[in-house]
Amino acid sequence: MIINKILTFVLLSAAFLFPQVEQMHEYQTERIRYYQDFLNFADSNQTRMDVFVQVPFRGIQFVKTSGGLRGSYSITVSVYDEDKERLIIEKMWNEKIKVKSFSEASDRDNFNISHRSFNLKPGKYFIKTTLMDKDSKQEFPSENVFEVKDFSEKPAVSDIMLISSRTTVKGKSKIIPNISRNISGERKGIDIYFEVYTDKPSENTIEYVISNKDKDILYTSIQKRKFDAGTTRIYYTVEDTSLSMGNYMLSVFVKDNEGDLVAASHKPFYSRLPGLPVTIEDIDKAIAQLRYIANPDELDYIEEGKTEAEKTKRFIEFWKKKDPSPGNEENEVFEEYYRRVAYANESFSSYSEGWRSDRGMVFIILGAPNYVERHPFDYDSKPYEVWQYYDLNKSFVFVDETGFGDYRLVTPLYGDFFRYRY
Repeated sequence: MIINKILTFVLLSAAFLFPQVEQMHEYQTERIRYYQDFLNFADSNQTRMDVFVQVPFRGIQFVKTSGGLRGSYSITVSVYDEDKERLIIEKMWNEKIKVKSFSEASDRDNFNISHRSFNLKPGKYFIKTTLMDKDSKQEFPSENVFEVKDFSEKPAVSDIMLISSRTTVKGKSKIIPNISRNISGERKGIDIYFEVYTDKPSENTIEYVISNKDKDILYTSIQKRKFDAGTTRIYYTVEDTSLSMGNYMLSVFVKDNEGDLVAASHKPFYSRLPGLPVTIEDIDKAIAQLRYIANPDELDYIEEGKTEAEKTKRFIEFWKKKDPSPGNEENEVFEEYYRRVAYANESFSSYSEGWRSDRGMVFIILGAPNYVERHPFDYDSKPYEVWQYYDLNKSFVFVDETGFGDYRLVTPLYGDFFRYRY
């Protein structure tokens, strides 16, 4: 018994004495590989959760075939209870993409959409989606908590689907959903689809509202609508959508003849300007984040733009000068810079946003370290990390002085080390 206790103590002590080591792949920034959306619809007496997965061609590894290029991937959607303790249902399927040329495979506008449905009881669920590229064997997981609605009380409104386009296939109308929820460049209106469920025929008022992140109402429209008993399918175009860059909410309110609210549905969406990385949501913040690559005069020039449009124009002009391959649409330096910013925010935030932290600064400027050595529990020191860059022959030490994850750089950047490296 005594020997077992001593052995346990020795093993626990060893766990605290030896550092935690992470290789470079733990810090690699990946491109966005796919988008997904979850939608609630009534299906008989149940709720149907529709899962849509949109995969850009550029996110898939293609291989040459006799007829051109082929890409393939699998998708697994696993639905657990909210506590992640019990698997409710799981579906896995394969997708194949065939193209004739490399330009078609690398076109940023080409993508593949797949869809599966799950009949579930109302409540919250934990959903894990895993996309695996069949050729590279890389896996890209995503986790979400989704609430399945209860449509038993009528009237009720389904979730709102944003429509990218509508086509006709073999005489049947087909909807291409906007899975990314980005309405960038759509100045002719936002097309949407939703369903209204009623017990009996009625006439109601539908109010469409767009509000910004501050809940200011930017658009409103009201229409009278007759509903049949059962399901009424509604297609609607929200006009005048000249929205600046940012996050928005589209709301559908169904009201009775007295003006009282009887049902509602809400859909968050985004407005991103063409040519900007999808991680940029606020132009003023994106400009501030230039501090690691722009000199003070360049930063002042962009910030002194009198309007948001002028700031954005100067911002894009700045990045065009950094484009290593101006002959194509992609600006690799631009996209990589803001991938690093997004990763820093996700990984190094504590008292402030991760891009402002010392670890965020080094990561954004120099990229992923080759080797990371963590010392969270050393007996005679405060928590610290050592980042090693082999090709620079340089190490950086970060110490958490407060014990709350606020790691400060001990070995400062200077000279060439303070220049952005792509």
